[in-house]
Amino acid sequence: MWSTFYMQEEDGRGGGAGGGSSGLTGVMGMRGGMGKRRAAPTTPSTGQEGQVKTLFFVAVIGVALTILGLGTDYWVELAPPKTYYSNETCMVAHYGLWKRCLTTLWATDIDPERESCGPANLPGEIESNCTFFKFFTSGDNAVIFQKTTQKSLSVAAASLALLSLFLMVTAAVCIIMSLSKGEKFFLKPASVCFTLSGILVLLSLIVFHQSVLALLASDHTVPIHHELSWSASCIGISGAILTVAGLLFMLLTLPFSPWERCLPHDHSAT
Repeated sequence: MWSTFYMQEEDGRGGGAGGGSSGLTGVMGMRGGMGKRRAAPTTPSTGQEGQVKTLFFVAVIGVALTILGLGTDYWVELAPPKTYYSNETCMVAHYGLWKRCLTTLWATDIDPERESCGPANLPGEIESNCTFFKFFTSGDNAVIFQKTTQKSLSVAAASLALLSLFLMVTAAVCIIMSLSKGEKFFLKPASVCFTLSGILVLLSLIVFHQSVLALLASDHTVPIHHELSWSASCIGISGAILTVAGLLFMLLTLPFSPWERCLPHDHSAT
């Protein structure tokens, strides 16, 4: 009887151990199944890689226009009335962020219906004198047609432009790393840098225009006609391109397609 009792007890313990082991395995399996979640893809697909290359090409156009605008001095043209000078010649000025140019033109080359001298890009120019601003060296203001520039606004516009150029280079490096290494993560800093660079380029243009208005308001002795020129147009276009490209890059970093969420799709039965 005692042997039978001990055998039953041993069987119960073995069954309990086996049941506990199988139960523990089942619980661990459930936890492992619950812990396995579908990870978000970090590598761009073939379609996304093509979109990244297309947007990067558009952004490079914006960068090229920015460099063209920053390197040229046709941001604004200043032209006094033709009657301010002699009947044979008159003088017109144009400048950008870094230097200004004074050009003497023949009066016969100017449109007779135009009241002011210019434009500055006339082929009949007889003399041109370009000098760099001393804002960044000695801190001196420049005098153009008896009007004095505002150093603080000019330096602010140049600083914003240089900061935007640095962000463009950073964004371009991130896109190149994303395409070479196949990592989608680098698109996020690139999108932020491109967007901020476009905004800073537009802010630089706005601050520059305010510096032009401050220049004109510094002295009212000579009436001056002013107009933004093609360098400023390049800056404005590049700022818009970079901002839009940065926002589109940001859409590519989303874990879902915004077009599929916003636009309904008709699923046809097969």
